[in-house]
Amino acid sequence: MSMRPSPISATVDFDAEGVQHGFLKLPISTDESAWGAVMIPVTVVKNGDGPTALLTGGNHGDEYEGITSLLKLSSSLQPEDVAGRVIIVPCMNTPAVMAGKRTSGLDGGNLNRSFPGNPDGGVTEQIADYFTRVLVPMSDVVLDLHSGGRTLDILPFGASHVLDDKNQQQAALEGAKAFGAPYAMVMFELDAEKLFDTACERQGKVFVATELGGGGTSTPDSMAITERGVRNFLIHYGLIQGEVEMPQGGQRYLDMPDASCYVQSEHSGVLELLVALGDSVTRGQPIARVYDMTRSGSAPVTYHAERDGVLMARRAPALINMGDTLAVIADVVETLDA
Repeated sequence: MSMRPSPISATVDFDAEGVQHGFLKLPISTDESAWGAVMIPVTVVKNGDGPTALLTGGNHGDEYEGITSLLKLSSSLQPEDVAGRVIIVPCMNTPAVMAGKRTSGLDGGNLNRSFPGNPDGGVTEQIADYFTRVLVPMSDVVLDLHSGGRTLDILPFGASHVLDDKNQQQAALEGAKAFGAPYAMVMFELDAEKLFDTACERQGKVFVATELGGGGTSTPDSMAITERGVRNFLIHYGLIQGEVEMPQGGQRYLDMPDASCYVQSEHSGVLELLVALGDSVTRGQPIARVYDMTRSGSAPVTYHAERDGVLMARRAPALINMGDTLAVIADVVETLDA
């Protein structure tokens, strides 16, 4: 079925040489602005022929490492630094970023569960559609910067996925390692169908994702890892000159083979984690307790690891509800290859 052109218009010329700062403008009509627009900031830096890198942050609005690092990059990257084209979108889901929430403040949409999108859908689906049909096709490599947001804290890593095209998978895997976070991972998604990742990978693009901390904030350490990683990514794929800088102490490799890596709560209450982020765990080991807050004197429910590995993510708030992921355990591996 053919779709109408995207209602989003760009105030930049993606083919023009030099640096441009502008917006992706999506018309909206609200109680506060009858003839308004969602204004998504975009920077394009182009210098001659070469690959195109699409750098995105703010896919979720409460994940600040990507937002902050790309806002900083947008004001510093110059054409003479670049061989090719770099498209920077620091606040991909601008309504969510402005609300300080994972989801859109306009329609409640989760952008990273809305791809490939729909030009006739809500605001979030229209944003997803523009990326799918306009920005991704003009890109060669894509870096989508995530962290844990308000509800998760996650070890810093670059990630790729298992793909049918092993050459594409290996190219992404090398980028995930070259990002230079303390960890690199082959990541298993619980449901990948509507992710930005999948929309890019289905078009044959080299896609690298990250998780870089969490708790709804950033730290000096997480920002240093992110900024180094963005630079490493551009160096690795030939967009800028320089040497890839790896973390002191080396990089550890992690693998998430299946859904058993995710430990999800079957109870509501207050969460007590028994192991720290980055700790090694063994199958059957107690890793968390959930206490019933509606009565005193009752024993907590204990959760156990279903596999050996390392605690690579944990729930950040102590309050927990049924269905919330309380921990994620990944396998530690010697090598990562497609």
